[in-house]
Amino acid sequence: MTGIVREHWGTLANGDAVEAVVLRTHKLEMRVLTLGALVQSLRVPDRNGTLADIVLGHDAPQAYLDKRQFFGAAIGRFSNRLDGAAFVLDGKRHSIESNDGDNVLHGGPEGFDRKLWRIDQVEEGAEPAVTLSLVSPDGDQGFPGTLHASVTYRLAGESEVSITFEATSDQPTVVGLTHHGYFNLGGVEALAPATSHVLQVEATHFLPVGANLIPHGGPEPLVGTPFDFGEAKPIERDLRRANAQLLHARGYDHCFCLSDAPQAEPRLAATLQDPRSGRVLQLLTDQPGLQVYSGNMLDGSTVGKYNQIIRPGDAVCLEPQAWPDAPNRHDFPSARLDPGAAYRHRSVYRFSAR
Repeated sequence: MTGIVREHWGTLANGDAVEAVVLRTHKLEMRVLTLGALVQSLRVPDRNGTLADIVLGHDAPQAYLDKRQFFGAAIGRFSNRLDGAAFVLDGKRHSIESNDGDNVLHGGPEGFDRKLWRIDQVEEGAEPAVTLSLVSPDGDQGFPGTLHASVTYRLAGESEVSITFEATSDQPTVVGLTHHGYFNLGGVEALAPATSHVLQVEATHFLPVGANLIPHGGPEPLVGTPFDFGEAKPIERDLRRANAQLLHARGYDHCFCLSDAPQAEPRLAATLQDPRSGRVLQLLTDQPGLQVYSGNMLDGSTVGKYNQIIRPGDAVCLEPQAWPDAPNRHDFPSARLDPGAAYRHRSVYRFSAR
């Protein structure tokens, strides 16, 4: 069955209702929630045509709020980290609510992943889609300007998920949105480590970080380091290699530098393959950075979908985004958004099987 189903998906502890929109084609099925504009499930065929759900998540909406892990969520206003929970824009210092020690992570304590978004539009047809929107008022978490944000999820082509973020502001501000999907291409119905997946990243440099996971310098070459995914290799191959960067993050949680500015159109950024199922994910994006996270902080204390305990390395995040701490780094690609301008971020997740 193809098309769109819109349904009630549960109620939060405060009584707010959460809706779901299920998009289906002949090959893919995706459920998107109004909570966090998050992808709750994504079913993709393996080499034998068998569908499996390949993203971590929960079976009830309140679980996403009770323990914040960003499963499948839209992240904003600024994804990744801001050093010192502040930035200066046009000579004015803006203090943001910290939630990561002295820093800000993924938009602050009440980021976009914890908001109820509005369903603006659903599109039937061969390429079903849903658009959700959110208004973030001036001063939300400390960010300046009233921001009107939207995200469109579309099932396109043979087996593609297209995600398009857009935003405008009535004051100068900073914006860096992303999708925080946790992928296990083997299927999350019966979890096995995703660190056995084979990864290739189309980058030659990455951003080293300090102990607080804030970039402490400029881009450095990948060659000769555990971060060199220029040729495809299992994620686990160098994961235990003695390296200060891996110690800081307990694994991979670093920005790979794809370009020095957003691009006009998405281009190939990474390829992830699960040898067991044959599922392949090619990620194309117009963003300048790709955060690669090997699920290091998944500590076995969460029960996800299908009654599965989620452990370290059970999923991999590939997050297209601005470079971390960009509002504080004038040598990084700009994250500034001015009135009259439009922020746009498009990424394509292309699936196949080998």
